[in-house]
Amino acid sequence: MPLSRPALLLRTGSRAVQDARVWVRTACEEIERTDLVDCAEFGVSELVSNALFHGTAPVTIRMRGTVDHPRVEVRDASTEPPLLPVPLALDDEDEVLLTVGRGLSIVASVSEAWGADIDASGKTVWFTPAAEIDEGDGVEGVITGPPGAPPKPERLGSEAVEVSILGVPLALYKGFQHHFRELRREVRLLSLAHANDYPLAASLSALFGSLERQLLDGLGHGQLSGVRDRETADLHVRMPRSAAETMRRFLDMLDLIDEFCRQERLLVLARSPEQVTFQRWFLGEYLTQAAGGRPTRWSAAHMTGHAR
Repeated sequence: MPLSRPALLLRTGSRAVQDARVWVRTACEEIERTDLVDCAEFGVSELVSNALFHGTAPVTIRMRGTVDHPRVEVRDASTEPPLLPVPLALDDEDEVLLTVGRGLSIVASVSEAWGADIDASGKTVWFTPAAEIDEGDGVEGVITGPPGAPPKPERLGSEAVEVSILGVPLALYKGFQHHFRELRREVRLLSLAHANDYPLAASLSALFGSLERQLLDGLGHGQLSGVRDRETADLHVRMPRSAAETMRRFLDMLDLIDEFCRQERLLVLARSPEQVTFQRWFLGEYLTQAAGGRPTRWSAAHMTGHAR
């Protein structure tokens, strides 16, 4: 069963680590995975300590994944990658929970898989708790994130097409952006942590990588990012005609992903009927106009037609 517990915002101060330990212990008990409590507490203590000492507020913790593979995530607003651990030997007298300054060696020793995912607004350091502590160096972590410099936009020649998307409801558009980011991130983490258990995630992660550049160029995020205090906006984009095929593939992929989500084979929620209606209209405008059609402004009739 997919897990998506609400994130806990941690207070700064001495109680933050204790709050995180109580939270993760309760989460493991609620999903009947008490076998993971010790490792989950050890791992989250180290991640929260690192976030408080070396990261940037706000710091949040949440659990995602499945009952079989629960994943604990600690997020902060710093984009600095965590230091990968070095081999570490612990004496019996060491108090693991109070150890500071050992990097992520402890996390490596209490995890089935772990890593960090960095984006423009911060980083998420995650781990899948193991049932037992590894007496050796533990598993190797993987840090992922955007490349240092953004790719240059594709040159538009004679094959460029002007696309006007009229009356874009900004609330639905922002929801579309959020859904895209969450899905991209989820399949990437699944492909890193449990590729054998979720082969679909690895395939989708590769597809997202190949589509993302062309999609983001074509969607014209920059035009809408500066619009405030408005409910709708018109979007005008000049894009390569070849991007229409990218949009078509993405539409088909979204329908497929929804089906896998309903079958609990992916760990995100399927889109709501309202989201489906908006995204089909939004991406469909690119397809229609790339084929020579005229723009159709969004209106309440779109949602009324769906309801019928």
